[in-house]
Amino acid sequence: MTESPTHSALWPAPYASGAVEATVTVPGSKSVTNRGLVLAALAAEPGWLRRPLRSRDTLLMAEALRAMGVGIEETVSSSSTGDGATGEAWRVIPSGLHGPVTVDVGNAGTVMRFLPPVATLADGPVRFDGDPRSYERPLHSVIDALRVLGARIDDDGRGSLPLTVHGGGALDGGPVEIDASASSQFVSALLLSGARFNQGVEVRHTGSVLPSMPHIRMTVDMLRGVGAQVDEPETGGEPNVWRVSSGALLGRDLTVEPDLSNAQPFLAAALVTGGRVTVPDWPVRTTQPGDALREIFTAMGGVCEFTETAESTSLTFTGTGRIHGVDLDLSEVGELTPGIAAVAALADSPSTLRGVAHLRLHETDRLAALTKEINELGGDVTETADGLHIRPRPLHGGVFHTYEDHRMATAGSIIGLVVKGVEIENVGTTAKTLPDFTRMWTDMLAGAGSGA
Repeated sequence: MTESPTHSALWPAPYASGAVEATVTVPGSKSVTNRGLVLAALAAEPGWLRRPLRSRDTLLMAEALRAMGVGIEETVSSSSTGDGATGEAWRVIPSGLHGPVTVDVGNAGTVMRFLPPVATLADGPVRFDGDPRSYERPLHSVIDALRVLGARIDDDGRGSLPLTVHGGGALDGGPVEIDASASSQFVSALLLSGARFNQGVEVRHTGSVLPSMPHIRMTVDMLRGVGAQVDEPETGGEPNVWRVSSGALLGRDLTVEPDLSNAQPFLAAALVTGGRVTVPDWPVRTTQPGDALREIFTAMGGVCEFTETAESTSLTFTGTGRIHGVDLDLSEVGELTPGIAAVAALADSPSTLRGVAHLRLHETDRLAALTKEINELGGDVTETADGLHIRPRPLHGGVFHTYEDHRMATAGSIIGLVVKGVEIENVGTTAKTLPDFTRMWTDMLAGAGSGA
């Protein structure tokens, strides 16, 4: 975990002079967009992604697939699905995958983990490289699994980037054991391409824990949505075993849900200022981990309600003027930890956040980073073996470093709403999943008044 010397610009986090009252339209889900791109690229016919997220992570995914031969046309159109979706759409046209090509994964976990299995189906070598931090993020589970399934991969024994997948145009597939304790993306990576393997794939998780299960449920649901046959533990299958049968995938017309994890800072704004924020198009049923915010932030002192119209369902979250400490197991929703920690630092009682040891391997070591940055603003955070213990203290202004981690930037911005003088280092890192964050944040505050 190192501070970024190359991005020294500081953004004065806007301070809310009153209760936030706003409606915030959140862009599409990164997780759905990138899974949708992979599945559409592997389909037997063209498909559409409507309202996709345009961010660094999703554009890296699209460019990587284009480099391997997939057609992705960006357009503005109306939906033919009857749900009324309009706006930007990506038409994905599958084609024969090929190398040689070099893929830039940036620091996107979905790109660096989902695409090596895809690359085994290419005709020719595909080299994967990325940001310096990407070299530190583990890929050994995917690399070792693909070798068992018949792939040839050169990584010089590192178990991480950079690496080259020597695609042979097909992969045998079959059963494989992996330890996905570090990331559920290891399971999703193999499942997403599994229908295109000659024998399908059977993934058996052998580790002691499996974080972020909602993301695996998302993968399974989306696979079934394009016609794949999937057996999983939650539908009567063997515990910790997922099977995807070999078969053709269908081209679909998919409208991407709003990114509920990216809604977190805006809901938190209502909670910490005693205000009210409405997020349109919040799905009533979803596999996104961010949906857990309704329960978590209610436990921390807010009130949420759905408002249904003929066109859509909106979620309105209202702060009550009190913020309560919580004791939470966040193992299934670890990506929400930075925002929850920021709110917990402003609460009226201590909080314990558990089950998130795997966050040490994310964009940065999020547990160490949150501890250091909140404490440097006067907080009292202790890093535990698998999480954080947070004892609220009066906070003061100062620089909040982001370590090139988008969720650190939004966490610092939450604190800055009620603590004067907080400056966010490299707020531009939010472009990873929410490129318009600063404008959205200041627009949200327009009704409440704001200042540096």
